[in-house]
Amino acid sequence: MRLSVPATARRSARALAVALLAASVVLVGLPAAHADDRDDLEQQQEQNEAEREELAAQLEGTNSELADVYLQLDDIERRLPIAETELATANDELAAAQREAEAVQNRLDVAEAQRADLEDQIGDAETEISDTETAMGEVARSAYRGGQQASTLSVVLEATSAEDFVDQYSVMSSALRTQNQALTDMESLMAVNRNRQARLDAVQERINELKVEADAAVVRAEEARQRAADLLAEIEQLQRQQQERKSELQDLRTQYQDQIAEIEDDNDRIADEIAEIDRREREAERRRQAEARRQAQQQAQSSRGDDRDSGSSGNSGSSGSSGSSGGSSSLIPPISGGLRVTSPYGMRWYPITGGYYMHQGVDLSSPCGQAQRSSAAGTVSAVRPAPNGTHGNQVMINHGTIGGNTYVTVYNHLSRFAVSSGESVSQGETIGYTGATGMVTGCHVHFEVWRNGSTIDPMGLSGF
Repeated sequence: MRLSVPATARRSARALAVALLAASVVLVGLPAAHADDRDDLEQQQEQNEAEREELAAQLEGTNSELADVYLQLDDIERRLPIAETELATANDELAAAQREAEAVQNRLDVAEAQRADLEDQIGDAETEISDTETAMGEVARSAYRGGQQASTLSVVLEATSAEDFVDQYSVMSSALRTQNQALTDMESLMAVNRNRQARLDAVQERINELKVEADAAVVRAEEARQRAADLLAEIEQLQRQQQERKSELQDLRTQYQDQIAEIEDDNDRIADEIAEIDRREREAERRRQAEARRQAQQQAQSSRGDDRDSGSSGNSGSSGSSGSSGGSSSLIPPISGGLRVTSPYGMRWYPITGGYYMHQGVDLSSPCGQAQRSSAAGTVSAVRPAPNGTHGNQVMINHGTIGGNTYVTVYNHLSRFAVSSGESVSQGETIGYTGATGMVTGCHVHFEVWRNGSTIDPMGLSGF
């Protein structure tokens, strides 16, 4: 009976398969973190919000339905590139998660192949150890049944000749060497098996860890796949909405042209009205100055007559009125606190038509309901409840002549009034409250200053 350790050739196929599988593992990892990309997207969103606020100010005077459609289209067109960038990032993350899941699965397949190979090796060795033990037991039982055990003495006593002694001794020595070798091989194989079992335990532990990693990688890949799918659905919806808003906007453009003409007509009417106020104020100022000169001349003549009657040689001085004044020599802002301009005075670009028109006042950030005050003392020349008109609820105040110039101020889009037409007001007195009446997109202050019949930039005044 051959009791040596089996050759490893019969396991070469499995070992080769394990080696090939191990070689197929691609070491992959997650791509570089997208933190910088996310920061860029957040900054882009903040910039978009600021630009939207500016755009909303530019749409002042536009029909609310048209403005809403345009702002919705603008929101969509700003969101689309961000969503597309996010989708590209999500697809990168999905690809990385899939590569990671595949790499973990490959490592798990290698570990399981190693486990199967070790289990086969341990099983084969245990079978061989069992066969060796069986063979050794059979030898022992044969010797026992024979009633004696071969020894050098029995070989000497039983040998019939020298040649017979040599033959029997040679057989006995060979049997002893075979038994001793079998015992040595079995002990070695048992030691190898103990080592294999330790390796098997380590491989099994690694398999358990890899299964946890594989499950987590699958979850991450599924989350990335879902995020990419959600973003793709959002983009497709945004594209549909984009086309719908464009179609609506095209239908409303004709109405918009009519609104532009209405704004220009309203501005012309206000300009004519203020020109008339300015004309009357200058005429009144001319009459006041003429009356002041007449009174000064009369007083001078009376003084000369008195001097002749009394024989006095003294001289008397005289002075004339410097004209009417609305009170303080400077105007103050229509609201208290810090001023934040949302739309400046001057030519304004109209995004819907791409044209320009004159923005005759300045728009200031102001919450709904904030008190607005008279910029200087004067007389309320107009209170116009027009919540649905171009300028909304409007107050106009004539401040008369200040420093040789006539001043009129206009306050638009008020939510409600605190004065009535013809009422005298002092500087800083509440005249109404911030609102969003008229063709506007939200609550704010619209404030105009007319000097000598023409608008000026309020922010250039010393009180601002």
